[in-house]
Amino acid sequence: MSNDGVNNSRRRFLAASTAAVGAVGAGAVAVPFIGSWLPSAKAKAAGAPVRADLSKVPAGLMMTIEWRGQPVYVLNRTPEQLKNLKMLDDELKDPASETAKQPAYIEGQERSVKPNLGIYVGLCTHLGCAPKFRPEVAPADLGPRWVGGFFCPCHGSKFDLAGRVLKGSPAPTNLVIPPHKYITDTVVIIGEDGGAA
Repeated sequence: MSNDGVNNSRRRFLAASTAAVGAVGAGAVAVPFIGSWLPSAKAKAAGAPVRADLSKVPAGLMMTIEWRGQPVYVLNRTPEQLKNLKMLDDELKDPASETAKQPAYIEGQERSVKPNLGIYVGLCTHLGCAPKFRPEVAPADLGPRWVGGFFCPCHGSKFDLAGRVLKGSPAPTNLVIPPHKYITDTVVIIGEDGGAA
């Protein structure tokens, strides 16, 4: 076969053009494919930290905030409720929270940065039901030793007002404490580590 009459510059141009079109086509396919690996704006917002003004929570009451699609309980405990926490150590599975999921800056019986303010993921550690806030003392259905806490209606797990699980409950561990950071005395950001302001 003879190469007579072959235009080498035209051949190089066609080869370069074909390669360029192929590269553009590969890029057109790769960009959306790689982009599909990135989280959507909705997903980013769902995992974003949430700011809460705790001045709106009266003593002895609780508010619920949504973070990452989960309820987060914020409880403003009274001095009496804090005193009652000390009475329960013998009735708890893990009174010192040695096996609990919580940030390193959470310490003590209160399991909180500020003693009166408890912050917990509002999902039972048994099967993920939402425990009910039961602040009353000695109600008929929970018995004379009940000094307030959280009761899971699905399978009967009981937690004190520090989110610590009581013995005899199906829940294996204390309620989870999410990362959080106080930016003022009454404003907390849930989803960011940091502790006190």
